[in-house]
Amino acid sequence: MNTAGILVGALLLDAIFGEPRWLWQRAPHPAVLMGKLIGRADREYNNGINRKAKGVIVVSALVLAAWAFGGIIGLFGWLPQMLLAAVLLAQRSLVEHVQAVGDALRQSTGDGRMMVGRIVSRDTKAMDQSAVARSAIESGAENLSDGVIAPAFWFLIGGLPGLLIYKIVNTADSMIGYKTERHKDFGWAAARLDDVLNWVPARLTAALIAITHAGLGQWRAIKADAGLHRSPNAGWPEAAMSRALDVAVAGPRSYDGVMQDFPFVNPQGRKVLAPDDVDACCRALWLTWAAGLAVVVVLALL
Repeated sequence: MNTAGILVGALLLDAIFGEPRWLWQRAPHPAVLMGKLIGRADREYNNGINRKAKGVIVVSALVLAAWAFGGIIGLFGWLPQMLLAAVLLAQRSLVEHVQAVGDALRQSTGDGRMMVGRIVSRDTKAMDQSAVARSAIESGAENLSDGVIAPAFWFLIGGLPGLLIYKIVNTADSMIGYKTERHKDFGWAAARLDDVLNWVPARLTAALIAITHAGLGQWRAIKADAGLHRSPNAGWPEAAMSRALDVAVAGPRSYDGVMQDFPFVNPQGRKVLAPDDVDACCRALWLTWAAGLAVVVVLALL
Protein backbone atom coordinates (compact mmCIF):
# COMPACT_ATOMS: atom_id res chain seq x y z
CA MET A 1 0.00 0.00 0.00
CA ASN A 2 1.38 3.41 -0.95
CA THR A 3 1.77 6.33 1.45
CA ALA A 4 -1.40 8.08 0.28
CA GLY A 5 -3.39 4.87 0.68
CA ILE A 6 -2.17 4.48 4.26
CA LEU A 7 -3.15 8.09 4.94
CA VAL A 8 -6.67 7.52 3.57
CA GLY A 9 -7.13 4.72 6.09
CA ALA A 10 -5.70 6.83 8.92
CA LEU A 11 -7.99 9.78 8.12
CA LEU A 12 -11.04 7.52 8.08
CA LEU A 13 -10.09 5.74 11.31
CA ASP A 14 -9.61 9.05 13.08
CA ALA A 15 -12.92 10.39 11.74
CA ILE A 16 -14.79 7.28 12.87
CA PHE A 17 -13.19 6.57 16.24
CA GLY A 18 -11.54 9.82 17.32
CA GLU A 19 -9.86 9.51 20.71
CA PRO A 20 -11.36 6.40 22.39
CA ARG A 21 -11.37 7.10 26.10
CA TRP A 22 -11.19 3.42 27.03
CA LEU A 23 -7.84 3.13 25.24
CA TRP A 24 -6.14 6.23 26.65
CA GLN A 25 -7.30 5.39 30.15
CA ARG A 26 -5.18 2.26 29.85
CA ALA A 27 -2.22 3.45 27.80
CA PRO A 28 -0.35 6.75 27.46
CA HIS A 29 -1.19 8.75 24.34
CA PRO A 30 1.86 9.30 22.08
CA ALA A 31 1.34 13.07 22.30
CA VAL A 32 1.46 12.82 26.09
CA LEU A 33 4.73 10.91 25.87
CA MET A 34 6.12 13.59 23.57
CA GLY A 35 5.06 16.25 26.05
CA LYS A 36 6.76 14.45 28.93
CA LEU A 37 9.98 14.14 26.93
CA ILE A 38 9.96 17.83 26.05
CA GLY A 39 9.10 18.83 29.61
CA ARG A 40 12.04 16.82 30.92
CA ALA A 41 14.39 18.46 28.43
CA ASP A 42 13.07 21.87 29.48
CA ARG A 43 13.74 21.14 33.15
CA GLU A 44 17.21 19.70 32.61
CA TYR A 45 18.69 21.94 29.91
CA ASN A 46 16.87 25.28 30.05
CA ASN A 47 19.25 26.86 32.51
CA GLY A 48 22.59 28.62 32.72
CA ILE A 49 24.26 30.09 29.65
CA ASN A 50 23.92 29.30 25.93
CA ARG A 51 20.22 28.53 26.23
CA LYS A 52 19.56 29.17 22.53
CA ALA A 53 22.27 26.69 21.53
CA LYS A 54 20.92 24.16 24.00
CA GLY A 55 17.46 24.60 22.52
CA VAL A 56 18.79 24.01 19.02
CA ILE A 57 20.50 20.81 20.17
CA VAL A 58 17.38 19.57 21.97
CA VAL A 59 15.13 20.18 18.97
CA SER A 60 17.65 18.53 16.65
CA ALA A 61 17.75 15.50 18.94
CA LEU A 62 13.95 15.33 19.04
CA VAL A 63 13.76 15.48 15.24
CA LEU A 64 16.35 12.72 14.86
CA ALA A 65 14.58 10.55 17.44
CA ALA A 66 11.22 11.02 15.70
CA TRP A 67 12.76 10.18 12.33
CA ALA A 68 14.40 7.03 13.68
CA PHE A 69 11.30 5.84 15.54
CA GLY A 70 9.12 6.39 12.47
CA GLY A 71 11.57 4.43 10.36
CA ILE A 72 11.57 1.51 12.81
CA ILE A 73 7.76 1.37 12.92
CA GLY A 74 7.74 1.41 9.11
CA LEU A 75 9.69 -1.84 9.07
CA PHE A 76 6.61 -3.64 10.41
CA GLY A 77 4.41 -2.80 7.44
CA TRP A 78 1.52 -0.50 6.59
CA LEU A 79 -0.88 -1.37 9.42
CA PRO A 80 1.17 -0.01 12.37
CA GLN A 81 1.86 3.11 10.33
CA MET A 82 -1.84 3.60 9.64
CA LEU A 83 -2.84 3.07 13.27
CA LEU A 84 -0.21 5.44 14.66
CA ALA A 85 -1.03 8.07 12.03
CA ALA A 86 -4.73 7.80 12.95
CA VAL A 87 -3.85 8.37 16.60
CA LEU A 88 -1.86 11.48 15.75
CA LEU A 89 -4.60 13.03 13.59
CA ALA A 90 -7.24 14.99 15.45
CA GLN A 91 -10.23 15.74 13.21
CA ARG A 92 -12.99 14.07 15.23
CA SER A 93 -11.71 15.23 18.61
CA LEU A 94 -11.27 18.78 17.25
CA VAL A 95 -14.87 18.97 16.07
CA GLU A 96 -16.10 17.46 19.33
CA HIS A 97 -14.25 20.06 21.40
CA VAL A 98 -15.46 22.96 19.27
CA GLN A 99 -19.04 21.65 19.20
CA ALA A 100 -18.95 21.28 22.98
CA VAL A 101 -18.43 25.03 23.24
CA GLY A 102 -21.47 25.75 21.08
CA ASP A 103 -23.61 23.28 23.04
CA ALA A 104 -22.49 24.74 26.36
CA LEU A 105 -23.07 28.28 25.14
CA ARG A 106 -26.71 27.38 24.49
CA GLN A 107 -27.04 26.57 28.18
CA SER A 108 -25.40 29.76 29.43
CA THR A 109 -22.50 32.10 28.76
CA GLY A 110 -20.80 30.77 31.89
CA ASP A 111 -20.98 27.20 30.58
CA GLY A 112 -19.59 28.40 27.26
CA ARG A 113 -16.70 30.14 29.00
CA MET A 114 -15.87 26.97 30.91
CA MET A 115 -15.79 24.84 27.76
CA VAL A 116 -13.87 27.30 25.61
CA GLY A 117 -11.32 27.62 28.42
CA ARG A 118 -10.38 24.02 27.69
CA ILE A 119 -9.23 24.80 24.16
CA VAL A 120 -7.79 28.34 24.34
CA SER A 121 -5.09 29.94 26.49
CA ARG A 122 -6.62 33.44 26.72
CA ASP A 123 -8.58 34.71 29.72
CA THR A 124 -12.22 33.65 29.56
CA LYS A 125 -13.86 34.95 32.74
CA ALA A 126 -15.04 38.24 31.19
CA MET A 127 -16.04 36.86 27.78
CA ASP A 128 -19.50 37.58 26.43
CA GLN A 129 -21.35 35.20 24.10
CA SER A 130 -19.74 36.60 20.96
CA ALA A 131 -16.22 36.34 22.40
CA VAL A 132 -16.80 32.71 23.40
CA ALA A 133 -18.11 31.79 19.96
CA ARG A 134 -15.32 33.72 18.24
CA SER A 135 -12.66 31.95 20.31
CA ALA A 136 -14.11 28.55 19.45
CA ILE A 137 -14.14 29.38 15.74
CA GLU A 138 -10.55 30.64 15.84
CA SER A 139 -9.43 27.51 17.67
CA GLY A 140 -11.26 25.29 15.21
CA ALA A 141 -9.68 26.95 12.18
CA GLU A 142 -6.15 27.04 13.59
CA ASN A 143 -6.24 23.47 14.88
CA LEU A 144 -7.67 22.18 11.62
CA SER A 145 -4.31 23.20 10.18
CA ASP A 146 -2.12 22.15 13.11
CA GLY A 147 -3.97 18.97 14.04
CA VAL A 148 -5.20 17.57 10.72
CA ILE A 149 -3.94 19.13 7.49
CA ALA A 150 -0.32 19.66 8.57
CA PRO A 151 0.15 16.12 9.97
CA ALA A 152 -1.47 14.67 6.84
CA PHE A 153 0.70 16.84 4.60
CA TRP A 154 3.91 15.77 6.28
CA PHE A 155 2.84 12.12 6.22
CA LEU A 156 2.44 12.44 2.45
CA ILE A 157 5.84 14.10 2.16
CA GLY A 158 7.86 11.96 4.55
CA GLY A 159 5.75 9.01 5.62
CA LEU A 160 5.46 8.21 9.31
CA PRO A 161 8.86 9.81 10.09
CA GLY A 162 7.63 13.06 8.51
CA LEU A 163 4.45 12.99 10.58
CA LEU A 164 6.31 12.26 13.82
CA ILE A 165 8.84 15.02 13.17
CA TYR A 166 6.01 17.48 12.62
CA LYS A 167 4.14 16.39 15.75
CA ILE A 168 7.11 16.57 18.09
CA VAL A 169 8.16 19.99 16.76
CA ASN A 170 4.58 21.27 17.02
CA THR A 171 4.32 19.91 20.57
CA ALA A 172 7.63 21.53 21.49
CA ASP A 173 6.44 24.85 20.09
CA SER A 174 3.24 24.66 22.16
CA MET A 175 5.26 23.99 25.33
CA ILE A 176 8.44 26.06 25.02
CA GLY A 177 7.99 28.25 21.94
CA TYR A 178 6.97 31.35 23.88
CA LYS A 179 8.62 34.76 24.01
CA THR A 180 8.76 34.71 27.79
CA GLU A 181 11.90 35.36 29.79
CA ARG A 182 12.27 31.63 30.46
CA HIS A 183 11.67 30.38 26.92
CA LYS A 184 12.60 33.15 24.49
CA ASP A 185 16.05 31.61 23.92
CA PHE A 186 15.58 27.93 24.72
CA GLY A 187 12.35 27.72 22.72
CA TRP A 188 13.60 29.77 19.77
CA ALA A 189 14.49 26.77 17.59
CA ALA A 190 11.19 25.02 18.27
CA ALA A 191 9.18 28.12 17.39
CA ARG A 192 11.12 28.88 14.22
CA LEU A 193 11.05 25.28 12.96
CA ASP A 194 7.33 25.04 13.70
CA ASP A 195 6.78 28.19 11.61
CA VAL A 196 8.68 26.58 8.73
CA LEU A 197 6.83 23.25 8.95
CA ASN A 198 3.43 24.98 9.07
CA TRP A 199 4.06 27.44 6.23
CA VAL A 200 2.65 25.30 3.43
CA PRO A 201 -0.05 23.46 5.46
CA ALA A 202 -1.51 26.72 6.80
CA ARG A 203 -1.99 28.07 3.31
CA LEU A 204 -3.22 24.70 2.05
CA THR A 205 -5.80 24.66 4.83
CA ALA A 206 -6.93 28.15 3.85
CA ALA A 207 -7.24 27.04 0.23
CA LEU A 208 -9.33 24.00 1.14
CA ILE A 209 -11.64 26.12 3.30
CA ALA A 210 -11.96 28.68 0.52
CA ILE A 211 -12.61 26.10 -2.21
CA THR A 212 -15.40 24.48 -0.20
CA HIS A 213 -17.02 27.75 0.86
CA ALA A 214 -16.51 31.30 -0.38
CA GLY A 215 -14.30 30.28 -3.27
CA LEU A 216 -10.77 31.12 -4.35
CA GLY A 217 -12.08 34.37 -5.80
CA GLN A 218 -11.60 35.76 -2.29
CA TRP A 219 -7.99 34.59 -2.04
CA ARG A 220 -6.57 38.10 -2.27
CA ALA A 221 -8.81 39.22 0.62
CA ILE A 222 -7.88 36.12 2.63
CA LYS A 223 -4.19 36.88 2.08
CA ALA A 224 -4.68 40.47 3.23
CA ASP A 225 -6.64 39.36 6.31
CA ALA A 226 -3.99 36.75 7.17
CA GLY A 227 -1.44 39.54 7.28
CA LEU A 228 -3.39 41.19 10.10
CA HIS A 229 -2.75 38.20 12.37
CA ARG A 230 0.17 38.14 14.80
CA SER A 231 1.13 34.64 13.61
CA PRO A 232 2.72 34.09 10.17
CA ASN A 233 0.65 30.93 9.72
CA ALA A 234 -2.43 30.85 11.98
CA GLY A 235 -3.90 33.88 10.23
CA TRP A 236 -4.43 31.92 7.01
CA PRO A 237 -6.96 29.29 8.17
CA GLU A 238 -8.59 31.86 10.47
CA ALA A 239 -8.93 34.35 7.62
CA ALA A 240 -10.41 31.71 5.32
CA MET A 241 -12.81 30.49 8.01
CA SER A 242 -13.90 34.03 8.81
CA ARG A 243 -14.75 34.57 5.16
CA ALA A 244 -16.54 31.22 4.92
CA LEU A 245 -18.77 32.12 7.89
CA ASP A 246 -18.88 35.89 7.24
CA VAL A 247 -17.66 36.65 10.76
CA ALA A 248 -14.85 38.73 12.26
CA VAL A 249 -12.31 36.76 14.29
CA ALA A 250 -9.20 37.56 16.35
CA GLY A 251 -9.45 41.09 17.75
CA PRO A 252 -8.73 42.31 21.31
CA ARG A 253 -8.39 39.68 24.03
CA SER A 254 -6.83 39.26 27.46
CA TYR A 255 -3.89 37.08 28.45
CA ASP A 256 -2.93 36.74 32.11
CA GLY A 257 -5.04 39.77 32.96
CA VAL A 258 -3.45 42.02 30.34
CA MET A 259 -5.65 43.18 27.43
CA GLN A 260 -3.97 42.80 24.04
CA ASP A 261 -5.27 45.07 21.28
CA PHE A 262 -4.99 42.67 18.34
CA PRO A 263 -6.75 43.70 15.11
CA PHE A 264 -9.79 41.84 13.83
CA VAL A 265 -9.33 39.43 10.94
CA ASN A 266 -12.06 40.05 8.33
CA PRO A 267 -13.06 43.19 10.27
CA GLN A 268 -16.11 43.80 8.10
CA GLY A 269 -17.60 40.43 9.10
CA ARG A 270 -20.26 39.99 11.78
CA LYS A 271 -19.01 40.66 15.29
CA VAL A 272 -22.16 39.61 17.14
CA LEU A 273 -21.95 35.83 17.20
CA ALA A 274 -24.09 33.01 18.59
CA PRO A 275 -23.95 29.22 19.11
CA ASP A 276 -25.25 28.74 15.55
CA ASP A 277 -21.98 30.22 14.30
CA VAL A 278 -20.05 27.57 16.21
CA ASP A 279 -22.26 24.93 14.60
CA ALA A 280 -21.48 26.41 11.19
CA CYS A 281 -17.77 26.24 11.99
CA CYS A 282 -18.07 22.53 12.82
CA ARG A 283 -19.81 21.88 9.51
CA ALA A 284 -17.05 23.79 7.75
CA LEU A 285 -14.42 21.69 9.53
CA TRP A 286 -16.00 18.49 8.25
CA LEU A 287 -16.50 19.82 4.72
CA THR A 288 -12.88 20.94 4.54
CA TRP A 289 -11.73 17.58 5.92
CA ALA A 290 -13.76 15.83 3.21
CA ALA A 291 -12.10 17.94 0.53
CA GLY A 292 -8.69 17.05 1.92
CA LEU A 293 -9.64 13.37 2.02
CA ALA A 294 -10.74 13.53 -1.62
CA VAL A 295 -7.35 14.94 -2.61
CA VAL A 296 -5.56 12.12 -0.77
CA VAL A 297 -7.82 9.49 -2.37
CA VAL A 298 -6.91 10.81 -5.82
CA LEU A 299 -3.21 10.66 -4.92
CA ALA A 300 -3.66 7.08 -3.67
CA LEU A 301 -5.16 6.04 -7.00
CA LEU A 302 -2.43 7.57 -9.16
